[in-house]
Amino acid sequence: MNYFKDYRDHVGSKPEKFFKSTLFESGQILLGINCLEPGQEQAVNPHGGQDKFYFVLEGSGAFTVGDTEQSAGEGMTVWAPEGVDHGVRNVGDKRLVLLVGLAPAPGH
Repeated sequence: MNYFKDYRDHVGSKPEKFFKSTLFESGQILLGINCLEPGQEQAVNPHGGQDKFYFVLEGSGAFTVGDTEQSAGEGMTVWAPEGVDHGVRNVGDKRLVLLVGLAPAPGH
């Protein structure tokens, strides 16, 4: 297993939907990269049984957690506890690149 990865090797795009790539996964956690082009969004949704965080690597977005919507840019972390609705929209003019963590990993 490769224990060292450069997130930039996992950045990409899809015209129809935001792009996702897994960096690491175990039964305890999944770490991945989500890339949203300008105007793309991850619809507001809950994660039953999973905590989630977003760490903004590049760009900025409008994040929703529960009843709160707030902008977050490079270097900021957004936390969405288990069962709390959350989502993100890229309202900027460049790609939004996020390090995303889910604990426990999906399906575990």
